[in-house]
Amino acid sequence: MTSKAGTSAPGLAKADRRLAVLLAAAMFVLVVDTSVMNVSISAVVHDLHTTVSGVQSAIALEALVSAAFILIGSKVGDLIGRKRAYVLGLLGYGIGALAMTLAQGLIAIIVFWAIVGGIGASLMLPAMQSLIHGNFEGGAQRQAYALVGAAAAIAAAVGPLLGGFITTYLSWRIAFLLEDVIIVCVLAGIKLVRDVPYTGSRRVDVVGAILSVLGMGGVVLGILVWQEGGEAVGALIALGAVSLALLAWWLRRRKRAGQATLLDPDLFKAKLFKFGVSGQLLQQIALGGTMIALPIYLQIVLEYSAMGAGLSIAPLSLSMFAVALVAGRRAGKRRPASLIRAGFALFTIGIIALEPIVPRATSGWYLAVPLLIAGSGLGLLVSQLNNLTLAPISEERVSEAAGVNSAGGSFGLSFGLAFAGGILLAALSVGFTSLANSSTVLSQAEQQQVAKVLEHDAQVVSNTQLEKQLAGQPQKTQDEIIKINTQARHAALQIALLIPILAGLAGLLISFRMMRLPDPTQSGSGEQMVLG
Repeated sequence: MTSKAGTSAPGLAKADRRLAVLLAAAMFVLVVDTSVMNVSISAVVHDLHTTVSGVQSAIALEALVSAAFILIGSKVGDLIGRKRAYVLGLLGYGIGALAMTLAQGLIAIIVFWAIVGGIGASLMLPAMQSLIHGNFEGGAQRQAYALVGAAAAIAAAVGPLLGGFITTYLSWRIAFLLEDVIIVCVLAGIKLVRDVPYTGSRRVDVVGAILSVLGMGGVVLGILVWQEGGEAVGALIALGAVSLALLAWWLRRRKRAGQATLLDPDLFKAKLFKFGVSGQLLQQIALGGTMIALPIYLQIVLEYSAMGAGLSIAPLSLSMFAVALVAGRRAGKRRPASLIRAGFALFTIGIIALEPIVPRATSGWYLAVPLLIAGSGLGLLVSQLNNLTLAPISEERVSEAAGVNSAGGSFGLSFGLAFAGGILLAALSVGFTSLANSSTVLSQAEQQQVAKVLEHDAQVVSNTQLEKQLAGQPQKTQDEIIKINTQARHAALQIALLIPILAGLAGLLISFRMMRLPDPTQSGSGEQMVLG
């Protein structure tokens, strides 16, 4: 291994330090990418002449593809080599970032950024886990994991600010171009990476892989199709639900027969792992719902620039980073499950506090205190949930368990993004139609026209955009529709925020179940789990 010299030294050797920095840079790009997209929604919509829901669907689809293929990506890395899988993942992500730099329409973003980039992420994450484990030993390995984990945390904290600054003062295209620059630098140092051979079974569970993709894909794609007003929504969601049920049956059947499985169903016999993965899923649903509703509110309702949106979201991301750092180092003798319980409680309280503020806020600063509370809760979860989930898992199975944990988190994120976005548009359509029908200013013909438009194309638009569309209409009609738009958007955003609130409450219930279980003895691999 390249780091044997570094095992006895207090710090990383020079070559090891460079390799660790390059791996951390790859992780930074992986995490910062979605943050840039979130705060650039209005700019992307304006430049590409597309819709908020279209961009929102692309963001959810990218998370979905990553979730659906991450277990398969891990097996692909086993078969073709972890280093090759890592390189292919970097190239896929680079193609996605380059597509964002050059995109002239939403189709390019969906195909290259969401799908190709999502597959790239599903190859990169498990391969990176194995490469760190195989290229470093002892103290050097712990430092490498810590550096990569720190890069992910910093990217999550500064991503909204960095993306907002570049989008506002340069262009969102420049932000994605800079991602490619970092990827090129990482690939330039690929010779430093020593491949890690896989010695396990090379048998592949093809049916399990197909069922996992159909299961996660069907549920989230069904929600995205519903959001866009498409057909066969029920069939897609039913396909997803049935596929997930069949996957559970198939895995147990294959395990009993002694055949290769996509993942070992016996992992879920450990109650703490089962509750932990459920907690990770709910945490990411809550985060996804929050991170789609807030940027839309800030950029479309308050009409903030990307920089303004980034600054307004900063209390959430910075408090999450700070609390995760402090809690990770100073948890002391406090039970991890108690910190997880406090995390879900604080997050839920913070988002509930936003509900009465949304219709009254005239500035993003009104959101600061609730976001600080919610971010502190997320920080507690980030500092404890992964390690506690994976602590009871034996060393030889921890990589597989981390992949399951990552898949659950990515699926939760995509579900939260899609479901909160879909609920927002549905509530907007119903609310706008109801307010228009009860208006004493709009004529019956105008009310019918509003209902017809919303039936086929409900979109979140700013009042400035709406004023342009209403040019030429009588002033009383313009004023009434602007008023209705304002009221309907506020109500829709409040309803959309119920998704992270409900996820937080469900997570809180699970944390009480976790409190009943004894704390596990650390398997020795918990320090490696920053990538899980």
